[in-house]
Amino acid sequence: MATGDDIAPLTFEGKRELSPPVRPPARPADPMVSVIVTVRNEAKNIADLLDSLLVQDGKYEVLIVDAASTDKTRDIVASYSEKHPQIRLLHHAGRRGDSRNYGVQQARGHAVAFIDGDCIANPFWLKNLKGQLMKTDVAAGRTIQIGYWAFESLHRVELRHKGSDVTHPSCNLAYWKDLFDGVGGFDPTFHTAEDIDLNYRAVDRGAVIGYTDQAIVYHRARDTFGKFFKQAYWNGYGRKQLTMKHGRLWNNYSFKEMFRTQFHFWGVLRLAAASVGYLVCKIKE
Repeated sequence: MATGDDIAPLTFEGKRELSPPVRPPARPADPMVSVIVTVRNEAKNIADLLDSLLVQDGKYEVLIVDAASTDKTRDIVASYSEKHPQIRLLHHAGRRGDSRNYGVQQARGHAVAFIDGDCIANPFWLKNLKGQLMKTDVAAGRTIQIGYWAFESLHRVELRHKGSDVTHPSCNLAYWKDLFDGVGGFDPTFHTAEDIDLNYRAVDRGAVIGYTDQAIVYHRARDTFGKFFKQAYWNGYGRKQLTMKHGRLWNNYSFKEMFRTQFHFWGVLRLAAASVGYLVCKIKE
């Protein structure tokens, strides 16, 4: 793992070989964490998220990066910010990776944690996520889907790199800021799977991803069939972007595990929609 001063700036126009990992800098014993949230039109959910973040323990700030919402999202966040100075409202339109990078640039913390606008954090989420981060370079928590029962039971399609699961989602993920900057942040060209790409590059750098099931986030599953299929389509699109950037990845998937967890009605439909997205990306890009 390295600091930002140890490697050349990262560009996303082509691959480059990362320099060997070096010893990380000294970490503070009680780090401040900047919680980064990118939102667009989350008026119906954002108050629940902010209420859940206001009861977290320790030193932290919350940066809400609004990506040109057209509903009342910004008004709701602004009203919370007036009462709670640890909440800051920022404006930056762009894809999720680009907006998150902007949020990290404004962050004051030693570490950055990511959660989404349609999530609710357990009261001990940040404490447990930070506890894991004190042991490793990256911390991932447990994400529980809530909503329509059929969508709740769907599992991630895991991708492993150098023995690590790099598919831990950015709705429940924390990085030391120097590592995040050192690997170049999120790739803003990705439609989805930007978190997988980030984790992949961090593992390439020699970083260790630690997981704790005590850092719990409740994530609202898509509430309509149309949104479900749209999400699956873009997930497939993002997986193809991964192969275009990192080369052939099929050997990194466990097809036995994939079919064990996905071989049911909704799992098969999701894989079918994802396959369409994968093929479209292959043709377009």
